[in-house]
Amino acid sequence: MKKIEDICFVVQARLNSERVPQKMIKPFAGTTLTDIVLNKLLTCKSIPQNQIYLAVHEPALKVIGEKYSINIFNRSYESANVDNGIQVLFEWWNKLPYKYVILISGCNPLLKTSTIESFVEAYLQAPEEGLFSVVKKKNYYWNLEGEMVSVWPEGQDLLNTKAVAGMYEAGHCLYGSNMSSIGEGKWVGSWTKKNDPVLFEVAELEAFDIDTPWQFTLAELLYKNEQQDQTI
Repeated sequence: MKKIEDICFVVQARLNSERVPQKMIKPFAGTTLTDIVLNKLLTCKSIPQNQIYLAVHEPALKVIGEKYSINIFNRSYESANVDNGIQVLFEWWNKLPYKYVILISGCNPLLKTSTIESFVEAYLQAPEEGLFSVVKKKNYYWNLEGEMVSVWPEGQDLLNTKAVAGMYEAGHCLYGSNMSSIGEGKWVGSWTKKNDPVLFEVAELEAFDIDTPWQFTLAELLYKNEQQDQTI
């Protein structure tokens, strides 16, 4: 069993998104995506506040982080402008004094605090060193060569999504990893072996990831509705 004091909780953000420019500081339902994820972490009872880090390079993001009683990790320009190479992207891996890291995405504003807490508890209990969020899908899938990769359900002659076996899709919102493995070029798991990493199922709506302008607009509407429902 892992110890909570051995885990740091990192939100990593940057402003060079090409599809949604500056989305982490762009007005979103009266706040920003960065504010939303930091507030959620600060309300998680299982997460020690002094172990929360906002890893950012741009001053505008640091200004947001400085409003809260959390740590700011100063990313380099290089770290904030690469899309591959985990030792550069996650350059805090050998600079923060922790054995493990849980990375929380700021691009999933519908992710619930209770789900974050459940992920933390699952990671603490897991003997494995990698845990990754996934969404269960009940549908039929083909590869790019046109070959069906779903297992056709026995006794069915129609595309029946009730009968087909489920598959998992990457959730891209919660990641648990050993810090030292990043130095070995391994993030969360091998990705090629069974249960490496272990999979943690989250609700599809909670994993709604903002990558494009239409997703930003839709997520904002959904978030506003969610906030209104909570005040009724």
